[in-house]
Parts: sequence; C-alpha cells; structure tokens
Amino acid sequence: MAVRFCILHLVILGLIVDKSTGTFFVLFFLNLDMQAGRHKQALDLPENWYNEVLDLYSEGGSDVEVKALIYGWRKSFSNDLWERWIKEEVQFSETIKTGRLLSEAWWSKSGRKNLENKDFSYTGWYMNMKNRFGWTDRVANDLTTGGDKIAPPISWISSGE
Repeated sequence: MAVRFCILHLVILGLIVDKSTGTFFVLFFLNLDMQAGRHKQALDLPENWYNEVLDLYSEGGSDVEVKALIYGWRKSFSNDLWERWIKEEVQFSETIKTGRLLSEAWWSKSGRKNLENKDFSYTGWYMNMKNRFGWTDRVANDLTTGGDKIAPPISWISSGE
C-alpha cells in the first residue's frame, strides 16, 4: 500500500488588534500541499554523464538521440521526466542547452566546409537546419501595426440607417 504524505503550510499574514476590547485577530493563509509526498525521480545518471551527452551533441546529435542514450542507461525514461529535469535540474538544463549549441555548430560547420563539394546534399542539409534549428524561408515584417489588427475606416461602418 502506498503511503501519501501532505504538507500543511500555515502562513500568518497579519495581526489585527482591537485596542478598545483587547481582542486580536490573526489573518492567515492555509495551503495544503498534496504533491509533497509524490516521488520525484532524481537525476540518477552515470558518473560523468554530461561528457557523453556533450560528445553526442558535438557530433551533431539531437535531443532524440540524447533521450535514447539516457533510456539506455536507465532502462526507462519519459518526455515528462526530460521536461522536469530541464526545468528543475540546473546541471542537466545547462548541459542540454550547451549540447544544442554544439549540435547546431556542428551542422553549421558541415554546411560551411562543404560549400565547394559537388556531392554534398545541400537540400538535405538545408532541410535539416530548417527542421532542427528553426530556419525559415521567409521573414514577414509588419512595419505598420506591430501585429495588431487594423480597425476599418469609419466609412466602412454602417450607421444602421
């Protein structure tokens, strides 16, 4: 049987004293944390895990490949756990951010180094850059409204007569 824990937080917000009667009132905030007992998976990865992760990214690896690597170490893994670790585990988050930078640098260098290579697949490289790193074919600039809708001129509005 699973035992569930909860934490009760009582925060005193203020104290009001009625000087004429000598009575006082306590203003408080009560918070019942039902999540406190929920088991959170710790960052249980092999020693020096970050070196292997950064090595994979530095060869152009992707988040999917890193997730598969972690799955291999742990024999279980989820996207929810990935997101929680990025949010809550500073070392993990910084490693992933640095790794993504290394991966993009690898792919950028690959394109730059192969500019004169007739056998290089520029289309494949470009599609990869678009899909992985948010490259786009077109930039839309709205210099008039800042993204807001333009109200129709008064002459367009019917007076209802």
